[in-house]
Amino acid sequence: MTTGLTISRIPRPYDPELGAEARALVPELSGELAELVAGACGSSPYLKELTDREAGWLPEALHDPQAALQQVFADCRALETAQLKPGLRQAKRRLALLTALCDLSGGWTLERVTGALTDFGALCADVAIKAEIANLIRRKKLPGLTEDDVETAGGLTILAMGKMGAHELNYSSDIDLICLFDETRFDPDDFYEARQGMVRATKNMCAALSDRTGDGYVFRTDLRLRPDPAVTPVCLAMEAAERYYESLGRTWERAAYIKARPCAGDIAAGERFLNTLRPFVWRRHLDFAAIQDAHDIRLRIRENKGTGGALHVPGHDMKLGRGGIREIEFFTQTRQLIAGGRDEDLRLRGTVEGLAALAGKGWVPPEAAEILTAHYRAHREVEHRIQMVHDAQTHKMPKSEDGISRIACLMDRDPAELQSEIRSRLEEVHELTEGFFSPGAAPAPAPLAEETAELDGAIIARWPTYPALRSSRGARIFEGLKPELLARVAKTAKPAETLLALDGFLAGLPAGVQLFSLFGANPQLIDLLIDIAGTSGDLASFLSRNSAVFDAVIGGSFFDPWPGAEKLKAELKARLEQEDDYETRLDATRRWCKEWHFRIGVHHLRGLIDGHQAGAQYAELAEVVIAGIAPEVVAQFSKKHGPPPGRGAAVLAMGSMGAGQINAQSDLDLIVIYDPAGVEMSDGKRPLATRPYYARLTQAFVTALSAPMAQGRLYEVDMRLRPSGTQGPVAVSFAGFTLYQQNEAWVWEHLALTRARTIAGDRSLTTEIEEFRTGFLLEPRDSGKVLREVAQMRERLAAAKTPAGVWDAKNGSGRMMDIELLSQAGTLTSASAARDVASGLRGAVAAGWLNDADAEYLTAGYRLFWSVQCAARLLSAKALDAATLGEGGAQFLCRTTGFDRLDALEQELQDRYSRCAALIGETLEREAADEDGQH
Repeated sequence: MTTGLTISRIPRPYDPELGAEARALVPELSGELAELVAGACGSSPYLKELTDREAGWLPEALHDPQAALQQVFADCRALETAQLKPGLRQAKRRLALLTALCDLSGGWTLERVTGALTDFGALCADVAIKAEIANLIRRKKLPGLTEDDVETAGGLTILAMGKMGAHELNYSSDIDLICLFDETRFDPDDFYEARQGMVRATKNMCAALSDRTGDGYVFRTDLRLRPDPAVTPVCLAMEAAERYYESLGRTWERAAYIKARPCAGDIAAGERFLNTLRPFVWRRHLDFAAIQDAHDIRLRIRENKGTGGALHVPGHDMKLGRGGIREIEFFTQTRQLIAGGRDEDLRLRGTVEGLAALAGKGWVPPEAAEILTAHYRAHREVEHRIQMVHDAQTHKMPKSEDGISRIACLMDRDPAELQSEIRSRLEEVHELTEGFFSPGAAPAPAPLAEETAELDGAIIARWPTYPALRSSRGARIFEGLKPELLARVAKTAKPAETLLALDGFLAGLPAGVQLFSLFGANPQLIDLLIDIAGTSGDLASFLSRNSAVFDAVIGGSFFDPWPGAEKLKAELKARLEQEDDYETRLDATRRWCKEWHFRIGVHHLRGLIDGHQAGAQYAELAEVVIAGIAPEVVAQFSKKHGPPPGRGAAVLAMGSMGAGQINAQSDLDLIVIYDPAGVEMSDGKRPLATRPYYARLTQAFVTALSAPMAQGRLYEVDMRLRPSGTQGPVAVSFAGFTLYQQNEAWVWEHLALTRARTIAGDRSLTTEIEEFRTGFLLEPRDSGKVLREVAQMRERLAAAKTPAGVWDAKNGSGRMMDIELLSQAGTLTSASAARDVASGLRGAVAAGWLNDADAEYLTAGYRLFWSVQCAARLLSAKALDAATLGEGGAQFLCRTTGFDRLDALEQELQDRYSRCAALIGETLEREAADEDGQH
C-alpha cells in the first residue's frame, strides 16, 4: 500500500511474541508499516495497549499521518459537552500512537513530534475550559457574561509553561499551566462571585483532562507554577498576579516565564498580561547575577532529587541528573536572562532556538551551541523512549539490563553502545555547562593602570574587609572591576578626594554581587558613581544603602522628564496597594520617596535641571507624599478612635513648601486645620472629643512623616507657624484659625500667610481655606505699619541668625530670607495672593514703595542665591567651606550658577549680598521717613 509516512528506521521488538500479536491486530498493514508496528509494540506494552484499542483506525492514519492528525484535532473541537471526557481520551490514544510510530520510524523530527503533542495539549485545555465557562454562563454563575463571551472563555486565559510553553512536550508530560482571569471584565461588586466561578471552571477543566476513567486520561495537569500556590486559588486575577511578580517574583519564576505562552481561553488577554511582565522577566541591565541564582537552583534540585552523585547511566535521570536536559535548559535560559533585557531577539521560548540565537549574537560559542543542541535532541529522544514503554512520568534510565535493552530496541541500538553514547553525551554537557555556572577559582587580578599608582594604597588595601567584598563571589567580580574603577578615579580633578568618597560608598554597601555585576555590564554606571561620589557625599551615602536604585538608572526612564504630580500620585498609590499593613506602607513610602529624591538630585547634579526646577520637584514630591500618606494615617487612627468628626482635617503648607520650592535638606513647615462641623465626639471603639481627637491624629501624622524607620525618615516637620506657635494646640479648628488671623495674629503671621498653600485633606475644606486666605490677603492694609514691622523683624533676624559664610545664601542681610521678607510685604500691601518671590516684589512696585529696577535686581539676586542654596544643600547638610568643598563640588556650584570659576561666583555673591542688603535697608528707611513726614 502507498503511505505518506517516510520510514528511515524500524525498531526491533524486545518481545517478539508481543510484536507478532500487534501485527495480527492490523492485518491491513504489510511490509515496513507492519514491521514498524510490530517492533514498537514488541518493546512497549503501552503502545501495544493503544494498538489493541485503535487497531481499526490505525491503517488509514498511517496512510496519511498529517491528515489523520488534523482529523483528530477537528473531532476534538466538534465534541459535545457530554462526550468531552471519552472523546478527548480517545483522541489522546490516537495522537499518542500516531506520534510514537512517526517518531520511531524517523518520519517526523523531534520538533514535529513535540509540536503535535503540545498543540494537542493546548487544544484539549481550550475545549475543556470553554465548555466549563459555557456551563457557568448558562447557570448565571459568571455575572454580566453572555454566550458571546464563551469564545474568549469569559476573560480566563491559560498560560502554558515549561515544555508546554516552548512546544517541547514529551510523551508522558504533565502540562504545566497558570490560569488567570481578566478582572476588568466584571463589575467590581461582582469580583468575588466571578472569581469563585473561574476557580470552579479551572478545577473542572483539570478534572476533565486528568481524571483516570475506563478510557484512560488526557493529560495530568500541574498548576503549581502560579504565584504562591500554597495559599492562592487555582485561578487568580491578573492584577493580583502582576502585583506578586512585581514585588515578590524570584529568579526561577523569571526563567519560567521565558517559555510562558497563552495557549487556551482568552489568548489576547494572556498576551497583554505577559506584556506587563516584560520588565520583571527581562531586566534592562545585563543581569549577570542571574548566573549564581540559576546555579543555586541547580544545586537544590540535585540535593532534593538525589541527582548529584557519580554518573552511572543505569538509573540516571535524563532530565534532572548531571549533564541532563535541565542543565542545557538552565544554561540557555540563564544566558537569555542575562542579555535578553536589551536584545529582544534572544527572547525565544524553545531551547534549540534559544541556543541558535545566543550563538548568533556571540553569547555562546557556535561550536558549543552546536554540541549542546545535538545532545539536547539526543537526550529528548532517549527521554521519549523511556516514557513510551509504560506511559510513565519518568525521566530515569531503567536500572535493569532488561529495561535498558527495551529502550535500546526502541532506538534500534545495541544496549552497550547506547549506554556508552549516553554517558559520553552526559559528560560533555556537564563539562560545557558546569564551568559556566561554577567557574571555580578567581582569575589573577588585572594589572592596574599607571595613572592609579598615585592613589592611596592603604585605602584600597582595606576594601576586602568591607561587607560587600567578604563573599568570594563579590570579591571575584570586584577584582575584575577594580582596574577600570580606579582608572576613572585617577582621571578626576581631585583623585585623592574622589577615592575617599568611593571608599565611603564601598564601606556602606551591605552587599555587592548584584551591583558589581551591573557595573561590569554597564560601564557608564561607573562614570555616574564617580561623579556622585566625588561631588555629593549625601547622594553617595544614599547610594551605598540603596544600590538597587541603579536598576532604575539602567531601566531607561530614570533620565526622562519629570512626570508631574498626578502620575506620581498614581504610582505611589499603586505601590502602597501592594503592602498589607500600616508599617510596611510607611516604609514603602519612605523607600519610594527616597528613590525619587535621589533622582531629582542626580538630575540636578548632571545639569539636566537647574536649581529652580529641582526646588519645584522636591516640593511637588513632598506634596505627593503627604497627600498619599495622610489617608493611611487617618485609616489607621480610625480603627481605634473612629472616623474623623465632621469634614476631617487639611494640611496647610507654609514657608518654602507653601511657595512650592524646597531643597534637598528642607524641613516642612505645616499647619493642620480641621473642621468638626458641629460634631463633638468621634464614633469608634475608643471615642475621643473632637479637639483631642485631632491633636492626637496630628501627632500620628507628624510621626508618620518624621519617625526613623527601617528606611529612615521622610521629612522633619516644623509646626511652629501654627496659631500661637508652640503654645497653641498642634491642630487648630478652621473657625479658630480664621478668627485668630482676623483678630489676634501679628503682622509677621500675616506675612507668613502669603506663602500658605493647602496640599492635602477634604476638598471642600481645602477650597474654603484657600478662599479665606485669598480674601483675607486682598483686604486693604496700612503699608506703613507693615513696613515698620518688617524693619523690626529684619533687626530681630539679623541678631538671631548670622550667616555661616559666603556660601550660606539663606541667612543674613541681603540674602534669601531678607528678600523673601520684603517680597511678602509686597504681596500683603498690594492686595495680592501670589506666593512666589518675584510676584511679591512686583506687588511692592504696584504698591508704590519699590521701583522697577530695584525689584528686578532683587529678583535676579534671589534666583542666584536659590541656585547656590539648592546646590549647597545637595552637596552637604552642613555649611559649605571652600577649603573642603572639593573639585567636584566646586565644578557643580559653578555649573549650576553659570559661572566659570568659583572665585568669580564668590565675588558675585559678596557684591549682591551687599547691594541687596543696601536696597532693602534704603527702601524701608525711605518708607519710614515718608511715614514720619506724613505725620
